[in-house]
Amino acid sequence: MEALSKKDLTSALDFAARLAERVGRTIARKSGNRIHVTYKSEIDLVTQFDEQAQRMIVDHLSREYPDHGMLCEENVNTGADRPARWIVDPLDGTTNFAHGLPIWAISIALEMNGEVVLGVVHDPSRGETFSAAKGRGARLNGRRIHVSSTRELERSLLVTGFPYDIRHSRNNNLFQFGLFAVRARAVRRLGSAALDLCYTACGRFDGYWELKLSPWDQAAGSLILREAGGRITDFAGRKFSIYGDQVLATNGLIHRQMMRVLQSSRHDTG
Repeated sequence: MEALSKKDLTSALDFAARLAERVGRTIARKSGNRIHVTYKSEIDLVTQFDEQAQRMIVDHLSREYPDHGMLCEENVNTGADRPARWIVDPLDGTTNFAHGLPIWAISIALEMNGEVVLGVVHDPSRGETFSAAKGRGARLNGRRIHVSSTRELERSLLVTGFPYDIRHSRNNNLFQFGLFAVRARAVRRLGSAALDLCYTACGRFDGYWELKLSPWDQAAGSLILREAGGRITDFAGRKFSIYGDQVLATNGLIHRQMMRVLQSSRHDTG
């Protein structure tokens, strides 16, 4: 399948944004009802609203783009061999959502021939929609956004998240958190990778790092970050992949400084 035309990409981006906003309104309205929580692991939750949101998104995308594949968090993986595939996180930040903490989002991305070309992240709690199309910049509610201009790590506000196997695996970022906490202005932990990337894209954060994410956690946000002028790699500066297990996303100006801290953590922990 050839790349989408500018017109088709615009149409797909508008469709994805409207869909994310529609689903967000529905879930936010119904979230006052009793939330039923089940567990994929000890601290990895899923609610009936994750599943409802995913059904709505998949149904609408499948009708509008019947030839496209689908990769979603809640066990949907169809048409993996197709050149075009939607990558969906129907509710990123489920733990926050389940506790009534209004930091969660809906993430929708389109991958063409292995490359993310479109991304939408909608935050219903704040009425914010982040969006980007390849080569056309990033936007927040239709207005262009850009990464911050902070040049020094010690003046930077950073964000991270912790992997779901943190109770059992030594391959986590707790030690890195401590290293950054004494080197940066502050470090935050919001609980939504999609919003972490978008907040870095619009300059609210200067840098973000995390381990062991899934493609749907970072597909849309990674494109929005790049299109906002940011840099995204793995911890060693190698090419980023949404299928990899490391993400380092920054304004570009503090990227090497963060890389040095991440590299030093490997030596300090043996």
